[in-house]
Amino acid sequence: MQRFAPLKILAALLFGTAMSLSAHAAYPDKPIRWIVPFPPGGAMDSIARTLGEQLARKFGQPVVVENKAGAGGNVGVDFVAKAPADGYTMVITSIGMVTNRHLYPKLNYDPMKDFAPVSQLAVVPNMLVVNPTKVKARTVGDLVTEAKSKPGKMTYASAGNGTSIHLAGELFTAMTGTDILHVPYRGSGPAVSDLLGGQVDMMFDSVASARPHVQAGKLVALAVTTSKRSSAMANVPTVAEAGVPGYDLSPWFGVFMPAATPRELVQTMNAALIEAMSRTEVKARFFVLGAEPIGNSPDAFAAVLATENAKWEKLIRTRNIRAD
Repeated sequence: MQRFAPLKILAALLFGTAMSLSAHAAYPDKPIRWIVPFPPGGAMDSIARTLGEQLARKFGQPVVVENKAGAGGNVGVDFVAKAPADGYTMVITSIGMVTNRHLYPKLNYDPMKDFAPVSQLAVVPNMLVVNPTKVKARTVGDLVTEAKSKPGKMTYASAGNGTSIHLAGELFTAMTGTDILHVPYRGSGPAVSDLLGGQVDMMFDSVASARPHVQAGKLVALAVTTSKRSSAMANVPTVAEAGVPGYDLSPWFGVFMPAATPRELVQTMNAALIEAMSRTEVKARFFVLGAEPIGNSPDAFAAVLATENAKWEKLIRTRNIRAD
């Protein structure tokens, strides 16, 4: 009987594999939890809810968007890191996935090891805007000249230490050799309010947030922070085009699942997200948000993460940036 043991083991393995494949073939057969690690109402939340509706139609299963805010997104991201790796829990997050590991002295998760990248969804450019009653400059070149003429006197607002808005300012001052005082706020809302009120001079705000004020003439747009122009503000040059070659800060949003999630489930979700982003109604919603769709493969997204990690680690350490 002993000599038949390997056959029994092989049969058991084949049976287990068949059952696993069968289970995956039925995926998804229950609701999917989509964690948004920030409060409702922002671009990230809107993107998740827009795509969640499309996924629910495709899969015939509810996609439940849950906001788990706190600690710069770390609460929600940590929740997904520790969730079952069965394809039924995912998180949408931002550039913080690579920057937080350098901004916080200790995280309860490893951003690079505890997650399976699914897809980079979109980039929502930041836009350098100035209060026209406080700043004379109407071009990036003139702004650099004005800032250098009074070092430490001009100010830029941000949504808080370590946010993409703050990093945009740090990258700008580092690359232009200017001394502009950073004024952090707890969120973009109060920062924009003080910018409009003249308490601060400028801000690298998101296109979606700043655009109405630019259109109303209350703020002046000098440039967008991404390597390509924003389709929502096509007449505004990039910072690189406007005189700072090589400048690029692209605030992206992407989807992740727990690291051990089976590859075929990650691929299924990737394909569904990319299909959803090709739909006319989704493109229209993204345009309103100022979001530029991407939709890449898990491997391509992983390569982006590696490049981003190296870039921001260097800036954060050199500029001694810390989270709030």
